[in-house]
Amino acid sequence: MNQSMNGKVVLIVGGAGSIGAVAAARFAELGARVAISHRNTAEETAAAAKVVQSLPGAGHAALVGDVAQTDTLKALRAGIERHFGRLDVLVNAAGFTKPVPHADLDALDDELIDRMFAVNWRGQFATIRTFAPLLKASGDGLIVSISSIAGTNGIGSSIAYCAAKAGIDVMTKSLARVLAPEVRVLAVAPGVVDTSFVPGRSADFNAKTAATTPLQRIAAPEDIASAIVACATQLGFATGTTFVVDGGRSL
Repeated sequence: MNQSMNGKVVLIVGGAGSIGAVAAARFAELGARVAISHRNTAEETAAAAKVVQSLPGAGHAALVGDVAQTDTLKALRAGIERHFGRLDVLVNAAGFTKPVPHADLDALDDELIDRMFAVNWRGQFATIRTFAPLLKASGDGLIVSISSIAGTNGIGSSIAYCAAKAGIDVMTKSLARVLAPEVRVLAVAPGVVDTSFVPGRSADFNAKTAATTPLQRIAAPEDIASAIVACATQLGFATGTTFVVDGGRSL
């Protein structure tokens, strides 16, 4: 298949994070114009601006949007329409977690559960709901959400996180049915990735995980970004599928 993304517009929600930033660079290298959304904080605004400035090509933008607040997503859609006039690919890379031992049921309180689902499931759905009309108008739209092997093996930073990621996999199937044929819906499920996403994970944790993974390493952000880009450039007849990219960790 043709790997060129010339003329395409890609929105990476949470694009200032490790995986999102690498995916943004890959899409830009292939000729796409890239939008990165970020929450309206000084730290995230600066990080998003830095990513956009580093991208090859021209016409990229950093725009405000918080997946947990649908009104900001609607404003983001208006910004995409104003700046680009179209949208071809939506990458749901926003996420949040907090480690909670699975056996400590009391530590997983209602507030944390609600926040986990608001960001990691409801937020992904709300983003898709908001941008589905633009993606349908593309005629060849694509949604790629970041899932996790935690959604199938039940092993992850918390039980709520595992459940939210299982929800991403089911949502991917459901939306693939209803958004076809104009829009394909896929997900990418990493195992452990070498980022700071999970607070408190140490180099020792990563080394132990690598030792028990068939490919003898944990993922780099580039591994996951490559899978995201492949969904757009190589897997044109796939929809409703979650691709596992975990070095064999879940075997």
